[in-house]
Amino acid sequence: MKHSNVAIFIPHNGCPNKCSFCEQNSITGKSLQPTLEDVKNTIELSIKNLGSRVKNTEIAFFGGSFTAIDKKYMNALLDLANKYVKEYSFAGIRISTRPDAIDNDILDVLKSKSVTSIELGAQSMDDRVLELNRRGHKKEDIVFSSKLIKEKGFSLGLQMMTGLYGSNINIDYDTGKQIVELNPDTVRIYPTVTMKNTLLHKLYNERKYFPMTFDETVEICSKLLILFEENHIRVIRLGLHYMKSLDENAIAGVWHPSFREICESKNFLNKIIQYISSNEVKHNIIIFVNGKNLSKVIGNNKCNIKKLNKMGYNVKVKKDDNLGERDLIIESF
Repeated sequence: MKHSNVAIFIPHNGCPNKCSFCEQNSITGKSLQPTLEDVKNTIELSIKNLGSRVKNTEIAFFGGSFTAIDKKYMNALLDLANKYVKEYSFAGIRISTRPDAIDNDILDVLKSKSVTSIELGAQSMDDRVLELNRRGHKKEDIVFSSKLIKEKGFSLGLQMMTGLYGSNINIDYDTGKQIVELNPDTVRIYPTVTMKNTLLHKLYNERKYFPMTFDETVEICSKLLILFEENHIRVIRLGLHYMKSLDENAIAGVWHPSFREICESKNFLNKIIQYISSNEVKHNIIIFVNGKNLSKVIGNNKCNIKKLNKMGYNVKVKKDDNLGERDLIIESF
């Protein structure tokens, strides 16, 4: 059964500084911290909608640095969520926080209150990039906290960003490789989006920050997707959640409701091109693929078919559900 979250946003709370990219109200569409009554209502509504799926669902506190917020408020939120975990058999509680807001004492508290998964906003494994973007922590904090979280038996998630100020495709890919070494259970990949009223917005206007293009962003994210999948690390999010506030407040960067599919489609195209370049393939080809990935092989607006047509190939795509989800068979006709 597919995993799901009851997402509760705690915007801005717990952040000791403002990062270069952060305008969280615009990104999440939230500005006020939820009351205990808000949280209670959210969880109870989800129970009605989830039914038996509740056992594969975590109550998730996202949006801020959860372990750095006011401890009285944090514990009240956890106690409330823990009550529902015990009574309705939720899978546990998931939180997101900063790498420098984790220690043994905090983890002991989280463990006692049914927290099962901890996501760290790593963003980059390059100290210069972290400093330029005012993250307020270093790579060593990410490494220390990641190891401690795993030692304590929590599921570890790491979040990274591509295209930050001072970064590039090579630095971002190296961040991916260093994240693999930390062996997280899950990863989220967020292309940087320049929001109004942020440091990045100022640097962009001053022509000091040049966001990655759409093609560059797809290139690095496609490579990172392969890197993590090859190392058996689940990518549970690729790209920002698409919402109206992004269209209203984003100045530059890449956001698209089907961004992950675009990246997966590019990886299929690369695999096809590599195969036909390495083998004696006639110009009339049939590509067999698992039905789940039929649209990804064809591409958005048939972009993959059009690119192969430009290379001189007449292409047919057919489904074969006996194939694995990442497998292809290419035959000439």
